[in-house]
This record gives sequence, C-alpha cells and structure tokens, in this order.
Amino acid sequence: MKRIINIRPTNLSKYILGVLPFVILLIVYLIASDVRLGINPNDKLMPSLVKIGEAIQRMAFEPSKRTGEYLLWADTVSSLQRLFIGVSLSAFIGLIVGVLNGSIPMVKAHLSPLSTVMSLIPPMAVLPILFIVFGLGELSKVMLIVIGITPFIIRDLQNKALELPVEQLIKAQTLGANSWQVIIRVILPQVMPRLLEAVRLSLGAAWLFLIAAEAVASQEGLGYRIFLVRRYLSMDIILPYVVWITLLAFMTDWLLRRVSMFFYPWFHTEVGRH
Repeated sequence: MKRIINIRPTNLSKYILGVLPFVILLIVYLIASDVRLGINPNDKLMPSLVKIGEAIQRMAFEPSKRTGEYLLWADTVSSLQRLFIGVSLSAFIGLIVGVLNGSIPMVKAHLSPLSTVMSLIPPMAVLPILFIVFGLGELSKVMLIVIGITPFIIRDLQNKALELPVEQLIKAQTLGANSWQVIIRVILPQVMPRLLEAVRLSLGAAWLFLIAAEAVASQEGLGYRIFLVRRYLSMDIILPYVVWITLLAFMTDWLLRRVSMFFYPWFHTEVGRH
C-alpha cells in the first residue's frame, strides 16, 4: 500500500488544491454576508460584493474631490517607496554585517552580541522613540522597517557563512587568497541567494512595520487609508485594501524568487527549496 507521505500531486492538482481554500473562504464570506444583510440591510461589517466593487471603483478609478488623486494608486506608490527603501537598506546592512560576522572572528566578537540583542527588541516598542528622534516624516517609517528586519537578516547570513565547509576556506587560502579575496570570491557568492531568501521571509514583517508606522503618523499610504476609514466602519474599503496589500506582498515574493532562481539556480536544486 502506497503511503500518503509518498503521494505527490500533479502540477494541475497542485494548483487546484492551492486555489480551493480561497474559493471556500469566498463562499463562506458570501453566505455570511447574505445572512447579515438579510437581517440588517445597513450592516457594514460584511458588505456585499457590489458594495466592495463600488468602493474599488471610487478609490481606484475616480479622482478624489479633495486632492484630485486616484487614492488607491497614490497610497500604493507611497507605501511601496517606503517599503523598497527600508527593505533595500536592511538587505545592504544585513549583507555586510552578516558576512563580516560569519567570516571574521574579531568582528563577530564585537557585533554578534549587539545583533542578537537588537533582534530581541520589539520594533513597535521603539516606534515612539523613532518619531521623537527622526520626526514624523518618511525617515522614521523607513527606520522602523530597518530596525525591525535587519537583525534577522544579519543573523541568518551570519549563520550561513558559519555553515560553509572549512575545507573551502582552507583551500582558497592555500591557493594564495588573502582574507578579502576569500570573503568576496568564496563566501559572498554562496551567501547571496540566502540574502534573497531572508528578504523574502522578512517581507511580512516589513509590511507589518510599514502599516503600523503609516497608521500612527502619515498623510498617505495603504496603512494610513485603512486606519483613516476604520472610524467609519468602511469595510468595503478596508477589505479591498487588505487584499491588495496581500497581492503586492505575494508579487514581491514571487519576483524575488524568480530573481534568485535566475542568478542562483544551484541554490534551488537543493531538497526543499521553493
């Protein structure tokens, strides 16, 4: 008898099984929405798809009467700019510090304890400090992302560098490579795909910190809009915004995965890479 742990879905069944939970959730929502609206036609908690469609039309395809902007797209551009800057800075700092921690013992002795302590600090706890130090502008929002995900990237890349076979490092030095040549020619190429993987894994947290910062102090952005309309219980706007944020995060993750597969195909041939 074939064991269930050895049964693998075909490509078609894999996509069907992946989409099925979303279809079930949509059906459950539609049923619950119909029940609530049947009891109270003015219920705002679970709006109908018609109401949601009207809200999308209003936010995405009709200019705002106050600013003349298409609010959904203006919010999207604003949030993505902050996210891109914050994640890029985090990746750059994480790569440099992580590789140095994992390859130079003297640097590790100085910076590894600091990285560990910083990774244990709840980023949301320092948000008021960031607003005091950096003001209510863009810098404080970007810094929250950097503080939130950089320690994780540093520790992940440090561990990857430390996991490299010692034989590789010894062989490079035997062939005459100095310390920086070992780091750049041996360690860095093997750490780069792990960097993309770490960034992918930290995207959810980056979005969380971004939305939190926008909710507290901002004039535009996806998080700002969600917290602005919540006082009116405008679930017809909140729900599409949440779905849109999820879709943006998914597309970003997919793009990073494609980049990683293109430049580092050997990394994805290992068992369990996806």
